[in-house]
Amino acid sequence: MGENWLRKPEWFWNPPEGERDFVHQWVRPLEQGEGEPDLILFGAPMSRSSISVSGASLYPQEFRKMWKSYATYNLDEDLDLTPFHVADAGDVAMHTTNISESHKRIQESCAYLSRQYPETALCMIGGDHSTTACAVRGIKETFPEETIGIVQLDTHLDVRDPAELGPANGTPIRQLIDGGVVKGDNVYNIGLHGYFNARPLISYAKEKRIRMVTLKQAREKGVPAAVNEAIDRLSEKAGIIYVTVDMDVLDITQAPGVPASTPGGMTTTELFGALMEIGKREEVRYIDFVCLDPTKDSAVSETVKAGVYAWMQFVTGRMMGSGKG
Repeated sequence: MGENWLRKPEWFWNPPEGERDFVHQWVRPLEQGEGEPDLILFGAPMSRSSISVSGASLYPQEFRKMWKSYATYNLDEDLDLTPFHVADAGDVAMHTTNISESHKRIQESCAYLSRQYPETALCMIGGDHSTTACAVRGIKETFPEETIGIVQLDTHLDVRDPAELGPANGTPIRQLIDGGVVKGDNVYNIGLHGYFNARPLISYAKEKRIRMVTLKQAREKGVPAAVNEAIDRLSEKAGIIYVTVDMDVLDITQAPGVPASTPGGMTTTELFGALMEIGKREEVRYIDFVCLDPTKDSAVSETVKAGVYAWMQFVTGRMMGSGKG
């Protein structure tokens, strides 16, 4: 149960000891060991299962490279993050050609980490959205008696039929519902908008009682407030809450580097505020960031930068919620 397929990433930093002013100096490999981590991150560099051509498998590498541009001090919150222990478990070793085997390895690695570190928050850096189904199955494998709730920040429902498309990035939520891993009414999708979900997909979501919160509805309350409300409701039913952040939830003008970018999406300010609140909630034990394609990004890497900033907001919230802030 839960084999460890995690390997040293292709890109890693060798910072001098004692310096932690920047993220690349602060995040250390899990194997170095500094006591129980507060947060473990790992990469799932998978994008062969994407419906559209995607280089999202490159994001874990570009995510780590960008750390050097981020300080470990949050000026807005007047908060030094360095007392919060973040460990990097590396990347799941992907099979060169076998998509099903790669998905199996992600599931087993997530099961391994959740079993070895049951009290530690886990963060997966994807990869396309198919990796989410793998991660959630791995957690269910470790905690079979627990009810899992999902908060999905996304422009799309991702409930296309796996019988038609296979275990692709457009199918993870349906995989989990049809597979009995989660119930539809324990899924909250926040960020849906416009003309990007066909009627049959909406019909499926209604049939399975997925909680669809459109971006218009979320903005009426404030996006962070809408996210907190979803977590409040899930907390009444679910012992584990998993948050999946599909970066295509952002507006195309603010995140060109996603395979399915659209107009009318969230602003970075809305997403960053939501992730701060998500981080504060101890009920959220697992999170992922998926569907960011560095090969489609602008010359100044604005989407990769937004992705790292989003993760930093979650970490800030996590530290504040832990009482270490």
